[in-house]
Amino acid sequence: MAERGATIEVAEVAECCPSILATPLEVDDAAGLARGFAALADPVRLRVLSMLAAAPRGEVCVCDFVTPLGKAQPTVSHHLKVLVEAGLVHGERRGKWVWYSLDRVRLAGLRGALGA
Repeated sequence: MAERGATIEVAEVAECCPSILATPLEVDDAAGLARGFAALADPVRLRVLSMLAAAPRGEVCVCDFVTPLGKAQPTVSHHLKVLVEAGLVHGERRGKWVWYSLDRVRLAGLRGALGA
């Protein structure tokens, strides 16, 4: 698995996620991709991903999403849960807070699935 903030090589993406434009998808592959793309189809979740991508240490505490997003903590938690369930982010509990980071391999897989 790639480290946080690491660049994912194109060959790695091609191995895990064939382009949907190159070959018909199997049912399970289509369902997995659809979960990922559905999670991305929300402006708040896209902002969360961009905040995580821009984070200097590659991770953000759940408490640090509330003010910039202008959403209540339960709403932020809901959006993070959707992203975790789609495999786009990972959460790590440290004491009473959860720190989130991107799953760059999963994101690269979604991007690669759209490639020709």
